Amino acid sequence: MPVAVMAESSVSFRRLLEQCETQELEAPGGIATPLVYGQLLALYLLHNDMNNARYLWKRIPPAIKSANAELGAVWSVGQRIWQRDFPGIYAAISAHQWSETIQPIMEALRDATRRRAFGLVSQAYTSIVADDFAAFVGLPVEEAVKGVLEQGWQADFATRMVMPKKPGCAGIAPSPPLLLALPLWNINWM
Repeated sequence: MPVAVMAESSVSFRRLLEQCETQELEAPGGIATPLVYGQLLALYLLHNDMNNARYLWKRIPPAIKSANAELGAVWSVGQRIWQRDFPGIYAAISAHQWSETIQPIMEALRDATRRRAFGLVSQAYTSIVADDFAAFVGLPVEEAVKGVLEQGWQADFATRMVMPKKPGCAGIAPSPPLLLALPLWNINWM
């Protein structure tokens, strides 16, 4: 019987993922329903498990792929994730009217992608044009700037630049693997 559980938290999404994997393994003839494949593919994307998503896509029978437009739409989102095309991810998620079993997963995927984008920008940029940042997080410019200000970042409205706040690591001692990676000539000062 296909899973039609509405999962709202990461724990319930993880449980739903396990249920879908079990249903795929126990499916008669080794072929699950399009609903199970769709949820499983979307959940792999949500958990950023691109290897399992790719292998699932390869093992889904072509007849099921061609008969289910939603399955193809989920894979389209996966392709954008694989290409690290953040604006494309949001566009692909917004472009499809998702079924009630896939909708909460895709909303969680959009939110998780947005959080990932915020984190990447905070680590990689000292400043970024507000328009580029907004495209990267999939929000209108005004909402994106409001979001960064709430995060403690800075925004210069004259230059339309956003200055991320770097993730804090002050006061943290280097871990043993990091100490081992230091050049030998630096060991004497310890």
